[in-house]
Amino acid sequence: MINRADKGSFVNWWFTVDRVALLLMMVLAGIGLMLAFAASPAVTGRSGSGNFHYAVRQVMYALAAMAILGGSSLLSLRQIKIAAAITFACALIAAFLVLFIGADVLGARRELDLGPLALQPSEFLKPSFAVLAAAVLADREPLAIPKPVVTFLLLLPALAILVRQPDVGQTGLLLCLWGAMLFFWGLPLMWVGIMAGVTGILGFLAYEVFPHVHHRVEQFLSEDGTGYQAGLALKAFAHGGLTGVGPGAGTIKYRIPDVHSDFIFAVAGEEFGFVLCAVIAATFCALTVRLLLRSAGQREPFCQLAGAGLAVVTAVQAFINMGVAVSLLPAKGMTLPFISYGGSSLFAVALTMGFALAVTRQRPRIGMRDEPLFTARTQGARA
Repeated sequence: MINRADKGSFVNWWFTVDRVALLLMMVLAGIGLMLAFAASPAVTGRSGSGNFHYAVRQVMYALAAMAILGGSSLLSLRQIKIAAAITFACALIAAFLVLFIGADVLGARRELDLGPLALQPSEFLKPSFAVLAAAVLADREPLAIPKPVVTFLLLLPALAILVRQPDVGQTGLLLCLWGAMLFFWGLPLMWVGIMAGVTGILGFLAYEVFPHVHHRVEQFLSEDGTGYQAGLALKAFAHGGLTGVGPGAGTIKYRIPDVHSDFIFAVAGEEFGFVLCAVIAATFCALTVRLLLRSAGQREPFCQLAGAGLAVVTAVQAFINMGVAVSLLPAKGMTLPFISYGGSSLFAVALTMGFALAVTRQRPRIGMRDEPLFTARTQGARA
């Protein structure tokens, strides 16, 4: 039994962390491992083996991700900011290196080949930027430059590198995160509308400049409204029906490229039916609402902004992945958080949710108040 009177770090963490949100994260991670075992034979079967190679690797990734989630959720507010600053700088440098030494996949360079792991640095830009932007916007001291401009200047190098790779999806997701952070900060609605208009213009430019974006949009707007992968995904959902064809009994998954990553939602639909798809969507909704409410109840503006931003970026990514799978959105290579195969995706979402759990922990004591990142610590004020 865990006693609240105990003074250990774990006990303090257990009684201050959002256990409901933690449970929802574990549910999604468990579903992800189950679907990894369902999808792995379809991927390895194309080479003749048909084994659980990817599922075993996903289990190892999941164990490491849980360590990342648990460790980051233990951080103090000051430690979160420092960890985010280090992560953002390392991810930015790694994303820049990708332009020169990254693996070229279909004309795009987005990953660093590290042997057993293909690292996608852009995944780690999202949680780290959310925390740094919250730190800037929540700073009580006025700045010589407007705070929204400071956050954009912070984001600009990442956007330039991602466009160069090119990775239009992650670029759009970071812009969406930046806009959401400014909205939660209290940016006037007029400026929110202007930013939405500028985003629309940038989307049109991406459609005109990048051939793969043009192709996917044209494919989405065609008469049938589906491409090859999305069309097979819809057949998988139709095949699964309400309750699915049963674990391992799916057949259409063997024909879908990237079924273990970008289209893992189709595996859920075929083998476990609408029921599991609804559970996944409902769990993401519940987790997002829970983190937003928990963030809104925090006393510190930094915790409010960081928690909301971290919740929104995960929810938007999940919505995009599921929307592509059911042909509500044009095809985009974006993973489903906690569920899609891949170390980078799993580690990044673990860090995102670890930060979210850390900033939404109960902090009743004055000694746990927020403090600016770059000010000297005093004996009476510790983050």
